[in-house]
Amino acid sequence: MKKIHLLLALAIASLGVNAQSGKEPFITKSLGNQALKNVRAETSGGSISLTGNSSDPRIEVYVHAGNSNDKLSKEELQQRLNENYTLDIDIKNNELVAVAKQKNKITNWKKGLSISFKIYTGNKIDSKLSTSGGSIAIENVTGTQDFATSGGSLQVSTVSGNIYGKTSGGSISLKNAEGNIDMSTSGGSITAADSKGTLTLHTSGGSVRFQNLDGKINIGTSGGSLNGDNIQGDLLAKTSGGSIDLKQLSCSFETATSGGNINVEIKAFGKYAKIENSGGNITLNMPGDKGVDLDLHGNKISTDRINNFSGKQDSDKMVGTLNGGGIPVNVSAGSGRISLYLK
Repeated sequence: MKKIHLLLALAIASLGVNAQSGKEPFITKSLGNQALKNVRAETSGGSISLTGNSSDPRIEVYVHAGNSNDKLSKEELQQRLNENYTLDIDIKNNELVAVAKQKNKITNWKKGLSISFKIYTGNKIDSKLSTSGGSIAIENVTGTQDFATSGGSLQVSTVSGNIYGKTSGGSISLKNAEGNIDMSTSGGSITAADSKGTLTLHTSGGSVRFQNLDGKINIGTSGGSLNGDNIQGDLLAKTSGGSIDLKQLSCSFETATSGGNINVEIKAFGKYAKIENSGGNITLNMPGDKGVDLDLHGNKISTDRINNFSGKQDSDKMVGTLNGGGIPVNVSAGSGRISLYLK
């Protein structure tokens, strides 16, 4: 086992300390001779990043004053660290453990420190990362990643495997990911692109923008808008009140909102299409040369001139088959209007 433990007696010079601005590592430890399989990192207030495919495996620790206006010398940073924090870095049984925490609760936030980790490893790694407020970023790794922050943002790029991320309020960014992905925020926005697999992305209030996704996709927000483009597979996209704009869909899908307008453009049908709106309007653009079972209900329905339709069409409903029937298309606008366009 290799271990670094910061105590009052530890000399600043032995650490190679250079952290007055927080831009240079307080500690750098090489991991080059370690066959790491797992990483566990915990800190209070600082950020954590994990980067794979590194030619120089290492961990860097960054320390700066919690109050950004408080410019501390090296000696002052070291004194605060020794008085109020424990910082441990262990390597045992192919696992890196990096933990920074307060010895006792600091009542004066101006006396606090931000302690961040930047970890560089090989490609195949499992991780469990947590911070009480900083951001978490993961890039270029394969494996199981389980990470959470109490308020910072989450960023995932070029990652495959099992991905589980939570933030209590920060934003989420997902790009070039593949596998079983479940990420959520209590209020921040979400952006997701160029990813595939089983994707579950939820926010309690922010908006969600997603494009170039393929797989079993579950997108949700409690109030923000949804904007999607070029989706394949199976899509469930719901918001409790925001607007919905979905383009270039080549998937089975269900989408719903309780208040905003919905705009949907179908490029190619999947197995079904279902659109629900409790009060806002719905605009649907879809191919006109496929067999479809239509079931449309709203306060008012307007359509292009439709050939090969068989059924009943009134001002507030349209039920029947198009081109002999086939794929179920169910649209309900409540008190809102439905506009149907064929292409």
